[in-house]
Amino acid sequence: MQTDFHHAVTYVAARTAGFTHQDADIVAYSAQYVDDAVSDGLVHFDNNAFYARIHSSHKSADIGNLNNDQNLMIWLPFHFLPGNGGKGPGQDPDGTFIQKIVCLPDSPPAKEMVQAAVDDKGKPYSLHRLGIALHVYADTWSHQGFAGVIHEINEVEHARELKSSGMYSKQLQHVLEDILDDVIPPLGHGRAKDFPDLPFLHWQYRNGRGVWIVRDNPTDFCTAADAMCQVMQRYLGKAQDGLPAADKTLLAKIFLELKVKDDKARHRQWLEIVKNGFKGEKFSFGTAEISYAAEGANSWKEKALGSSWDMRVHKYTPAFLSSHWKLFHDALQLHRLTVLHDILPKYGICAG
Repeated sequence: MQTDFHHAVTYVAARTAGFTHQDADIVAYSAQYVDDAVSDGLVHFDNNAFYARIHSSHKSADIGNLNNDQNLMIWLPFHFLPGNGGKGPGQDPDGTFIQKIVCLPDSPPAKEMVQAAVDDKGKPYSLHRLGIALHVYADTWSHQGFAGVIHEINEVEHARELKSSGMYSKQLQHVLEDILDDVIPPLGHGRAKDFPDLPFLHWQYRNGRGVWIVRDNPTDFCTAADAMCQVMQRYLGKAQDGLPAADKTLLAKIFLELKVKDDKARHRQWLEIVKNGFKGEKFSFGTAEISYAAEGANSWKEKALGSSWDMRVHKYTPAFLSSHWKLFHDALQLHRLTVLHDILPKYGICAG
């Protein structure tokens, strides 16, 4: 999924679950920032203090995408959570180890992951931690069938659009061939380009094992948003009824009718929808003004460090310790530790 879902739809799900605007804003920003936290290493301050951070994503052209060792530490815990074939702890799916680390929607490891985030309620970074877990949880629907390593199981052949979205003048396979399919490594859904992330798309393809896969993105996106709402209701100690029926219907309508391929352009339209509604309809919480900036004066990073750039030395202020950027990175480390060292080993997956 992309910025429109991880930021705007997460905000909508949080508000319908019962979060205040302020808390929903933190959860939604954290959910999207997982895709934008691309720097790691020590941050040095002018008073000799320092802070050690990890990253949760690579830059799009990062050579690290070709390093399977780095993939295990980035893509598995933050983007392609292993699904263990849908089996529970101590069980194995048929086949080899790769079948254990293929991402699956709402898998047993995914359920444990979001529950661990709920259980950490009360910590200074609990809202940030919840947002991170919800990013990974949502991606178990859009990234289903793909693994966060370079492997033939991620091959995509003969992709076809099943219902005309009006966005493609030729078959998806031809679109893939046009972008030099063979040059792109079979990592995650790289061979499928952004098709798993487009909310309006119905499509099918043949994977690296020769199995035909049918994908209904609008339904998957609605199911993910409803499941996220239930997790957030659990966090708040409320009945886990999921999205109100009218909100769910409106979400489904937007997913189907907002046919914009560009991620940033689609996100801008979502910000307008949250502010003014969609074709005369509004979500049950009313309207709100939200924004997201990964870099620049309005970003968490620049507010915490005084610059979005990774400087050799940053000016230290006492406010750094309680900044959203620092709390997000605290939560990021706990999320990775929990997933790789507490949860996945129960399923026989050693990846940390």
